[in-house]
Amino acid sequence: MRAAIERLDFWVLRAPVPHPVVNAFGVMTTRPALFVRLTSADGAQGWGEVWCNFPPPGAEHRARLIETIFKPLAAGADSAQPAALRTMLEQRTRILALQCAEPGPFAQVIAGLDQASWDLAARRAGQSLWRYLGGSDGRVRVYASGLGPDRVVETALARRAEGFRAFKLKVGMDAAGDRANLAALREALGTDATLMADANQAWSYEQALERIAELAPLAPHWIEEPLAADQPAEVWRQLARAARVPLAAGENLRGEQQFAAAIEGGHLRFVQPDVGKWGGISGCLQVARSAVAHGLAFCPHWLAGGVGLAASLHLLAAVGGSGYAEVDANPNPLREEVFPLRITDGWVRLPDAPGLGVEPDLARLRPYVVPV
Repeated sequence: MRAAIERLDFWVLRAPVPHPVVNAFGVMTTRPALFVRLTSADGAQGWGEVWCNFPPPGAEHRARLIETIFKPLAAGADSAQPAALRTMLEQRTRILALQCAEPGPFAQVIAGLDQASWDLAARRAGQSLWRYLGGSDGRVRVYASGLGPDRVVETALARRAEGFRAFKLKVGMDAAGDRANLAALREALGTDATLMADANQAWSYEQALERIAELAPLAPHWIEEPLAADQPAEVWRQLARAARVPLAAGENLRGEQQFAAAIEGGHLRFVQPDVGKWGGISGCLQVARSAVAHGLAFCPHWLAGGVGLAASLHLLAAVGGSGYAEVDANPNPLREEVFPLRITDGWVRLPDAPGLGVEPDLARLRPYVVPV
């Protein structure tokens, strides 16, 4: 039964944080989020989240794209066909995104709306999203992300006390500091802990060879984005052959062709699409299934608010495999107050509530809302 989309609402939120979140290419002095909600003619609703961490006014900009471009396009569309909605929005905005040289922000808005349409469809069906997508187990492995460059041991020990057993360190800033931080984590957490390192595209090929060799004796589970995402596939393959540590990437790939090349190219062991950056549930589900079919681990990337985190975990539960889901180790009320997690020995059990199982409390979040 067709139920047209009647409303598209959105909220820009920005939360202060006690310490800036730092990586190799930038700093977040606040934690932004852009939540979207679709409402259909039969009253069903669904939530999604648009990636907007950078640049600093990214959330406000993407919100204006929603207001001026995507609201009119979504109005009247069939809410029962999430993949068709995504395809329509991509087709109707493709030339405009090229004309204004903003394929990224357009893709991010579409990704958030796609999440919302899947949440709506699963709620209408009375099923949790992971089960609606064909999953058989609501448990997912998680890791604490975003450690560093300061207070790495203190933060990791606090997250371990909360139930985490895997931890990812930010590297790519200072070679000596990177190695010292990873060594400190290994000493504090022991040989049983799973440690990853994320360079955030910071290195040249030659630097990556050298830095990975320095970090390899500390047994990182993977090195993430050692090269820029736009480096040729052959350069990535060369590095993968030479490196002593498996490589991970995907958050900065966009489009089926780029992901297919990465999966089939053989240079990645861990594939990391982001449901708020490109593809939403529709696109990332295809990527995840392809990765698992090729014997790779699907590890959804996410470092923002609670709605997108819920979508990422549901997606991993639906696909299965040996992957981990990313959970930010840094304070963020837009995550903690929207989708609080209970972690047991490195695992999270997702709720059986319909859809994402997330209903942001807008009254409680009011102090963080930014007028647009």
